[in-house]
Amino acid sequence: MTGNPEQSKKKPAQNPAAPADDNILRRQRRQKAAELREAGIPLFPNTFRPRDTIAEIKAQYERMDASRLESMEETKFILGGRIMALRSFGKAAFIKIQDRSGSLQCHVEKATVGEERYALFKKLDVGDMIGVRGPLFRTRTQELTLKVESLQLVTKSYRPLPEKFHGLTDVEQRYRQRYLDLIMNQDVREIFKSRSTIVSTVRRYLEERRFMEVETPMMQLIPGGALARPFETYHNALGMKLYLRVAPELYLKRLVVGGLERVFELNRNFRNEGISVRHNPEFTMLEFYMAYADYEDLMTITEELVSQCAMAVRGALKFEYQGREIDLNPPWRNFDFRTSLLEIGGVPPEVLFKYDKALALSRELGGVHKPSDGLGKILHKIFEVLVEPELWQPTFITGYPRDISPLSRTNDLDHEIVDRFEFFIAGREMGNGFSELNDPDDQRERFKEQVAEREAGDEEARFMDKDYVRALEYGLPPTAGEGLGIDRLVMLLTDQPSIREVILFPLLRPERA
Repeated sequence: MTGNPEQSKKKPAQNPAAPADDNILRRQRRQKAAELREAGIPLFPNTFRPRDTIAEIKAQYERMDASRLESMEETKFILGGRIMALRSFGKAAFIKIQDRSGSLQCHVEKATVGEERYALFKKLDVGDMIGVRGPLFRTRTQELTLKVESLQLVTKSYRPLPEKFHGLTDVEQRYRQRYLDLIMNQDVREIFKSRSTIVSTVRRYLEERRFMEVETPMMQLIPGGALARPFETYHNALGMKLYLRVAPELYLKRLVVGGLERVFELNRNFRNEGISVRHNPEFTMLEFYMAYADYEDLMTITEELVSQCAMAVRGALKFEYQGREIDLNPPWRNFDFRTSLLEIGGVPPEVLFKYDKALALSRELGGVHKPSDGLGKILHKIFEVLVEPELWQPTFITGYPRDISPLSRTNDLDHEIVDRFEFFIAGREMGNGFSELNDPDDQRERFKEQVAEREAGDEEARFMDKDYVRALEYGLPPTAGEGLGIDRLVMLLTDQPSIREVILFPLLRPERA
């Protein structure tokens, strides 16, 4: 089938969406719309109701031969969709319509629909939305096709779609006009269908294990739960500054104090940080908390949960991501943080315990540090450069330094580390979990350390949250909690290199006039 007939004539190579051409086509469409309105044809009616979907039709009839379809001529289908292509032969035409589930060829013939309806059809454009009714048949080339017996305009389109053969290829335009991206690119629609499947799989997995879904504040007096710079806002009526949450952690743990022993939230978080292929200032996280559990219990849950999502979307635990194989079959690799620096990063042993040597190596690798940065923070910078990119297969890293884990429980055998893990796939962090610190006195002191770092100029350091400490004084049972990045999980399972491909409306600079 050919592309948009409005753009079917050959032209010199140029931007298919050039403003001059676009304005001409828009004027032509407005003129057609005026003629339809004068003829009494409503341009935006709300009376048509489709009964079938294209996917349902194809699932049932795609393999049926021409003779069987012919014997079913009395079976009629009612579809609504957007015209994506049109090929006219005077008194007949083939069109391709697209609904939420797929696309299907339709045959419109003057002798079948009648002169009045065919006159309406001749004024339609690629991009218009129509309702059609009729039986199925196969063309001489054996393509499954709907024979249109009745036709109705559902929505008139005033703007032309991008020309078929060049399509919508400008990346920024795709993100800025996601609605157009979804119309034109089947692969993009599939990404967001997969995202929905992943979210529903996560929810079902946790609910089957008696976790309760909750909602916590997105505007907070004190932003807590992550080392990140928050966005600030102001509530006029109450005359107070508020912050968009960087994480829901401290509120979720308050609920565990209150007796809701298994809770989760699929939440939007906001961090005032840079934009990259891995970061968007607004993003989606799963956070869940489980009383009477430790971080090792969560590692088992993580393997199960990610594997179930992979099976739901990819149908396998082995698949390719960006041309390299990923194998999610448990058990996943497990390295202690220090061991990973030695064995994967090739860091000299003395760096692990010598502040000056660690600082020198980090600076050699491009790390920038403040005087208040402790050894753990410096080692973590080294880890991000030398170890993290090498963690292609799913890997747990445990035993993180205490000074970069202010909400984690101190390890019973080594007080310099905490009972915490992060897990990595394809060279990037996917999630973070730990046994929760439930000693209120220890938590208060760690908050004080964070406040001192903040006063020394660290804008990502945490605030003092006195009410959270007060909640701990009432008693938080032994608890483990985890945060898992939904956007990054979708990237992995849909084979996308950039987070912007899996967020419907990623943040962009204002559009230039």
